[in-house]
Amino acid sequence: MPAVSVSDITVLPRVVADPQLSVRKVKSVTTAPSGFEGEGFPVRRAFAGVDLKDLDPFIHLDQMGEVEYAPGEPKGTPWHPHRGFETVTYIIDGIFDHKDSNGGGGTITDGDTQWMTAGGGILHIETPPEHLVMSGGLFHGFQLWVNLPAAKKWSPPAYQDVRANDVALLSSTDGGALIRIIAGEVDGHVGPGTTQTPITLIHATVAPGAELRLPWRKDYNALVYTMSGHGFVGDEQRPISMGQLTVFGDGDTIVVRAANQQESRSPNLELFILGGQPIKEPVAWMGPFVMNTKREVLQAFEDFQKGLLGSIPAIYKEDAKKPADNKPLHRTDKLSGDIKAADIEAANSKARDILDVHNAPTTLQEG
Repeated sequence: MPAVSVSDITVLPRVVADPQLSVRKVKSVTTAPSGFEGEGFPVRRAFAGVDLKDLDPFIHLDQMGEVEYAPGEPKGTPWHPHRGFETVTYIIDGIFDHKDSNGGGGTITDGDTQWMTAGGGILHIETPPEHLVMSGGLFHGFQLWVNLPAAKKWSPPAYQDVRANDVALLSSTDGGALIRIIAGEVDGHVGPGTTQTPITLIHATVAPGAELRLPWRKDYNALVYTMSGHGFVGDEQRPISMGQLTVFGDGDTIVVRAANQQESRSPNLELFILGGQPIKEPVAWMGPFVMNTKREVLQAFEDFQKGLLGSIPAIYKEDAKKPADNKPLHRTDKLSGDIKAADIEAANSKARDILDVHNAPTTLQEG
């Protein structure tokens, strides 16, 4: 696992959780179903079956891979739109190119993160570079969707790279866990990612038998996804394994312990730890658009099909795989008043190509 590491973890600053503060109890542990995204990414849907209210401010999390591609096999996504939230792509193994209609983009690799604010609307594409397609190789990463509050859903699109060498590195109190802070703050240590919505994002590697007691902001929710390995969560020592998401209740400290014995293919417990300040606003989500109301979701489909969410830059058009059909929705009613089920079905049938890109819901989700 080439994500940023250190030769001697004991030289790092140590995170210390106040033993007098309350430990968060485990609210639920769910297992992510497997599926495919875009042109053939194998993914685990980490948030499947979890109430949006427990996830707030997060919307969607996919573990992409881990997969060893043969030459010619690496897959990406076609050009597609987004509005109303941010996408965060963290690469553990492999290489990914990002291009967008706002002129943002770059190449990220082992331990790098790209952060795209869709805001009022953007088109983008994520693909492995041509040389990786030709050679094949290992690919493993995550894509997270972070909701934006209503006041920021129409903000200008933006893009940032967070390089592996810039992440804040810490160790657990017992020196057995490496903590990489990609964004947010833990125990006074701040990660490099700039966030529109207050969140903390961590990749932690916990050695067999080691314990991670992580101080956590009381006003944040707390989620721990197990990438690989076996362990236990909470002081109640509830067992966890690869592909499982733990939702914690209220409190000040997250507790995770790695099992004493791990599999040879996964010698450590690898965790993706995230939490944020709940937005506590209505959510209307369908396909690549996350808004506050049904009306705003349908408006996003109409705006995309009118070309109002941006256009593919000319330098990329030759090799761009565009969404298949940009015909207008031909809705006769105005976007005032109630949205009928038929309107949602119309958006679904006439924009199926963009609905399927991230295997996001093809029917309206509300929360």
